Amino acid sequence: MSAEPRINDRIRVPEVRLVGPSGEQVGIVPLAKALELAQEYDLDLVEVAATARPPVCKLMDYGKFKYESAMKAREARKNQAHTVIKEMKLRPKIDPHDYDTKKGHVVRFLKQGDKVKITIMFRGREQSRPELGFRLLQRLASDVEELGFIESNPKQDGRNMIMVLGPHKKKTEAMAEAREAQAARKAERQGNTTPDAESAEKAPEAPAEAAPEAETPSEA
Repeated sequence: MSAEPRINDRIRVPEVRLVGPSGEQVGIVPLAKALELAQEYDLDLVEVAATARPPVCKLMDYGKFKYESAMKAREARKNQAHTVIKEMKLRPKIDPHDYDTKKGHVVRFLKQGDKVKITIMFRGREQSRPELGFRLLQRLASDVEELGFIESNPKQDGRNMIMVLGPHKKKTEAMAEAREAQAARKAERQGNTTPDAESAEKAPEAPAEAAPEAETPSEA
């Protein structure tokens, strides 16, 4: 079955419940009368509730309605947020500098509204010290607690230990904040840019230097 509603001559019922162009209720009228009104207003008669008895039809510009509906659907898809799971891998005995770098990435991911899967990789004898990985995960979770929370507690998975952090902010909120920040930075750059000519025009003119007076010859 087609998802398109029936319009104008494709409507095959003796009478309809008619809604005017501005949403006003006209009432139940014969189909011929409804089509006549559509021609009078230079609009389409569109069946908006086919299962009602009688069917509900509205007077509208169907082409414009389809275009606006398509634009709204496109905008909704554009703003639809898909939560992404990022992954960050660490070693149990990670260097402090490397830890700060990895933590910075986790912070950035959480600010973007993404989940982060933290994986501690054990090698050799490190597998006999799972508490090292557990403490490291707890430390990281504590360092980023303002941005995210532990969505999945640390658990051993073979040679790895895994924890999942979830962001406090939803993806849509993070995207909206990012757009606002970008717009603010753009406005600030535009505000700070002043043409040189304009600055020169507003600058006060320097007073002209007085010409030196001629010396009067002295009397002998």
